[in-house]
Amino acid sequence: MNVKRKASAVWNGSGKEGHGALTTSSTVLNKTQYSFNTRFAEGIGTNPEELIAAAHAGCFTMKLSFVLGEAGFTPEDLATDCVITFENGAITQSHLVLKARVPGITEEEFLKAAREAKENCPVSQVLRASVSLEASLL
Repeated sequence: MNVKRKASAVWNGSGKEGHGALTTSSTVLNKTQYSFNTRFAEGIGTNPEELIAAAHAGCFTMKLSFVLGEAGFTPEDLATDCVITFENGAITQSHLVLKARVPGITEEEFLKAAREAKENCPVSQVLRASVSLEASLL
């Protein structure tokens, strides 16, 4: 299966005083504001690190549901928080915090499934992937 998803960003002005908008093809984000303040202070809007945190938490949790299912378990509830650390101009860590209710599973089986999901969810993998770029000056 080959699935492609698209998002776009527009930025106007300088890094500190400028502002931008993010849009996804699903329109869940539709010209959603982001700026220096939404990234580094408190402002109305989103920021790239928050979006990566949401993507990682969502992807990991769904992957864990599949891993548990393959092992014969059906989770009642999986809740994951993700904290992205951005320091000195780089994303240095993605920290997942999972709380789960999975009937009939042992601690050992649960931790094994969680580690497998962490290593193999697509967002975990993309955080280790190479990045390609096509750029055109207009």
